[in-house]
Amino acid sequence: MHAGARRDESGVCGRHSRKQGGTAVAHRNKHSGRFRMLPVLISIPHGGNQVPEELRDRVCITREDLFDDSDAFTREIYDLGDDVARVVKADVARAFVDMNRAPDDRPPQNPDGVVKAATCFGRPIYIPGREPDENLTERLVERYHAPYHAQLVAAAQSDMKLALDCHSMLSHAPPISGDYGRARPLFCLSNLDGATAPDDLLQELAAAIAAAFEIPLSEIGLNDPFKGGYITRAHGTGTVPWIQVEMNRVLYLVDPWFRSDTLTVCPTRLAELRARFRRALHRLAV
Repeated sequence: MHAGARRDESGVCGRHSRKQGGTAVAHRNKHSGRFRMLPVLISIPHGGNQVPEELRDRVCITREDLFDDSDAFTREIYDLGDDVARVVKADVARAFVDMNRAPDDRPPQNPDGVVKAATCFGRPIYIPGREPDENLTERLVERYHAPYHAQLVAAAQSDMKLALDCHSMLSHAPPISGDYGRARPLFCLSNLDGATAPDDLLQELAAAIAAAFEIPLSEIGLNDPFKGGYITRAHGTGTVPWIQVEMNRVLYLVDPWFRSDTLTVCPTRLAELRARFRRALHRLAV
């Protein structure tokens, strides 16, 4: 098994080997001893789990189905705080308002649009007959979707050198995908085939992630299985390069780190993945 996904044979949270649990070795300010702040914008659109107040009397989705449909714990993994210039993250669950869809991408034309008809596994979200109508959908987009993208636009106006839209992905493609059942790599990096960021930057990030997570470069897909979602496409046309990052959930939503009865992950594992992600970014010359 590759180092980035090596399992703790003791089964006890936090008892990792010294190599497995090492902290990031990054560039530090030699005077303050702190990590230098990277000119990077991090977007985490699918890590939220909140139900919008406008929908609380309409939903029937279970806690487990909401968890499965979300990019659970991506805020804990990707949010590097003051180590980067800006972090924008959604609190509302993607099952209710998906920040990575176009505002006019809606049911019934697309059941997996900005406001969804069902989860990616086809599980119901709303009480039958209580689905959001056109007016409510418009209010949800205006209240949650539009401000998220406004924050991304504002952040890109500063001296930003790179923007990353950060996600997690299932180990195999879900039923809603065109490649249902296909195994996925440990990471996928996307720049819409060179349209949103230079290919050499994409390859540099891939090499940095491979080194930081101690995994083969072959475990990092480039524009495969994803080429980049709405956020990358919509914001990647300016001067700031945008790359979509997908981390395979097998790196943390499996034994011994994940407890399916409580839907929790070992905090030590999340901290380790965050440290490795930080290390990867500091390897880039941005």
